[in-house]
Amino acid sequence: MNTRENLDADAATATRDKVNEHEFRSDIIAVRDNASVSTMLDTVCLATGLRFAAVARVNEQRWITCSVVDHLGFGLTPGDELVVESTLCHEVRQQTAEIIINDAHCDDVYRDHHTPRTYGFRSYLSIPIFRVDGSFFGTLCALDPEPNRLNDIRILKMVRLFAQLIGDSLHAEEKLQEAQEELSRERHLADVQEQFLAILAHDLRNPVTAISAGLRMLLRTAAPEASATISLMEATTHRMADLVKNLMDHARNRLGDGIIINRSQNADLAQTLNLIIAEFRTVAPDREIDANVDIQQPVGCDAARIAQLFSNLLGNAITHGAQDRPIRVWSGVSEGVFRLQVANEGKAIPEEQLSHLFIPFNKGGDRPRREGLGLGLYIASEIAKAHGGTVSVASNEAETVFTFEMPC
Repeated sequence: MNTRENLDADAATATRDKVNEHEFRSDIIAVRDNASVSTMLDTVCLATGLRFAAVARVNEQRWITCSVVDHLGFGLTPGDELVVESTLCHEVRQQTAEIIINDAHCDDVYRDHHTPRTYGFRSYLSIPIFRVDGSFFGTLCALDPEPNRLNDIRILKMVRLFAQLIGDSLHAEEKLQEAQEELSRERHLADVQEQFLAILAHDLRNPVTAISAGLRMLLRTAAPEASATISLMEATTHRMADLVKNLMDHARNRLGDGIIINRSQNADLAQTLNLIIAEFRTVAPDREIDANVDIQQPVGCDAARIAQLFSNLLGNAITHGAQDRPIRVWSGVSEGVFRLQVANEGKAIPEEQLSHLFIPFNKGGDRPRREGLGLGLYIASEIAKAHGGTVSVASNEAETVFTFEMPC
């Protein structure tokens, strides 16, 4: 073998040793931190009379303690290591068979064996532990310097069951670790996606604003035959601006800042709502909007945010309501509570979808004309929460009604 091949072999060996060391540490932690394992070892000691019991991770090169109950002062703790060839667990691994010794002094096989002499025990048991896939993990072993009757079938069944349970728990721990790692990756991906949405919305805001301003300038000087087209483009730009605003609010909310409101007792909420209605009558001139805005007292709120909430509810009604039927809007104050309702006729929302309407990026299942990002109702509900209020929905074959309520 040349120098290059030697270097490659050494590198491969170092990599393998590093992987094995990581796996050993993981195995030790998994068994050590499993409270049921120490209970099993205590039970083994009580049932057998043995005063030392342990779970050991065993392979061709190493014997390492994972969990231990020691009433002898044997001195081993999790992570401690014995020379594997000095142990009987080494033979258990080689033969994949348990070893039971009532009294080493009287045992034909082990009376002259080096292991009982080395560690000073007379009674001993070692049961192999297998992983779910059938691979050898290690042993459940126990010993005592005094003889004990260990070949009682009831005791053996119990210890074998414990060994099987430990093997099964390793599999469960691995699956849990995999699930936690997958969850961590998904959370990281979600954070990256939320940051991307925030950046995207922020970068889209300026060009949309510029387009809207340009269209308004064109409309002032446009010929009559071009005005209709420009108005349509302006309505589309208005819709784009709403989508961008919803995206920014969603990203801000997900990234921890939440929906920010600025309450004012002097806001003319009636004027604000009527302005939104006028805008939608311009944007959707073919839709009839019957409005009754009856607000006779000041309402402490963030008028701009309430306008956004109302715009999302009204836009939802225009998108999903029956095209040939009017949309009804009512708002007012009663018994210290401000209410705003938006109702449309059309196909009822299925019962199973009602609970999902305010979830971000939900587009209403099989409801017709699914448009946008599915953020409008979510943002509306978050604005309502920020005001200490709620948005609810009721839907049947006659109509669908969204109701916003908040204390004045």
